[in-house]
Amino acid sequence: MGDPVNRKTHIRLTSHPGNGRALRFPLHWGAKDPMERGPIVGTVTETADRNVIGTHGGSYSLYRALAVTSGALNPIRRPDLANTSPVVPIGPHPQWLDPERIVSLDPFGHIAAEAFAPLIAEGVDIRPTIAITRAHLSMHELNEAVAKGRLPIDGKIMKEGGDVAVTKAAIEPVWYLPGIAARFGVEETRLRRVLFEQTGGMYPELVTRPDLLAFLPPIGSISVYIFGEAADLANPKVRLTCRVHDECNGSDVFGSDICTCRPYLIHGIEECVAEAQRGGVGLVVYNRKEGRALGEVTKFLVYNARKRQEGGDTAAEYFERTECVAGVQDARFQELMPDVLHWLGIRKIHRFISMSNMKYDSIVGSGIEIGERVSIPPELIPADASVEIEAKKAAGYYSETGATSDLATVKGRGIDE
Repeated sequence: MGDPVNRKTHIRLTSHPGNGRALRFPLHWGAKDPMERGPIVGTVTETADRNVIGTHGGSYSLYRALAVTSGALNPIRRPDLANTSPVVPIGPHPQWLDPERIVSLDPFGHIAAEAFAPLIAEGVDIRPTIAITRAHLSMHELNEAVAKGRLPIDGKIMKEGGDVAVTKAAIEPVWYLPGIAARFGVEETRLRRVLFEQTGGMYPELVTRPDLLAFLPPIGSISVYIFGEAADLANPKVRLTCRVHDECNGSDVFGSDICTCRPYLIHGIEECVAEAQRGGVGLVVYNRKEGRALGEVTKFLVYNARKRQEGGDTAAEYFERTECVAGVQDARFQELMPDVLHWLGIRKIHRFISMSNMKYDSIVGSGIEIGERVSIPPELIPADASVEIEAKKAAGYYSETGATSDLATVKGRGIDE
């Protein structure tokens, strides 16, 4: 049986620069002109043009490999990007030109086909890392809000039948390694080495190719939902209601009653819809960081440990049970989270639908003003989630009522909802 069509018969290693040649497309992060900044070229078939570590698709790249292996996908096929351009313009914004302001995504990622059209015409395989489209949300909780009169049918934001009109974006991570290192206050060589070691040596270029400044990590992406006019996000005079939410599959999708995640997410969406109906704009940022970025298996192990410990589940032991299993209480580290807000041009959030001290501190520390902070209404907290919410308040979460006095012993750096 012969080799499949277009299958290469030799392996070309990219762990060292080829013949001392300089990169064809070096990156100049923060440059105003995208051509001067340079494209993100992460395709595996054109190794001579690659200027990043990793590949497009992040965690889905292995599924692509299986598709190639099975013969379902031609490995050198390039996407037809006709009619895929964003449905609304985003940027450019001044924050795009600050190499320290945005370090975990490519601000030109949604306009790659347009910005780098001359290079694409020459045959360079450049692919978007951000896509922007329009859609409708259909959620029974929003229908209930309409039925109870909290949200009116306006025909523009809230449609007849209860569907909500949104603009949404999907964002794949692009890590500018010098900027990531600076954000965490570590040497870039240290960052590269630890990334190499903790991924089992999957990416040798991290330690052998200092000329490759960007990394396409195999992690989850970010989803952005905009209620109202996307252009208003960058106008601090237009009221903005925002919820930044970290993934909780068990609650967000399956409705688990052990935590406040879905109730708080739905509350945030309702507040965003209401803001848009008042003439402002609403924003929900959904980060794929399951189980505090420790994974769902670890999360379920922690659930068992909390319930089976002597004395049962308690707020005072809430954080420690995670650390006992995972070695750390939270691995999300919100230092990178504000990047997406800067990509959208945001300078002020008038209403922040979050109790998290970590998220608040990170956003404000990045130069974005926050006005009102909004706690989850008590009536939305499931009975089995009371331990969680009291532990979080005792650990520093914002609350109008504060923590219960007998939880003063609760320790921890904080856990995001």
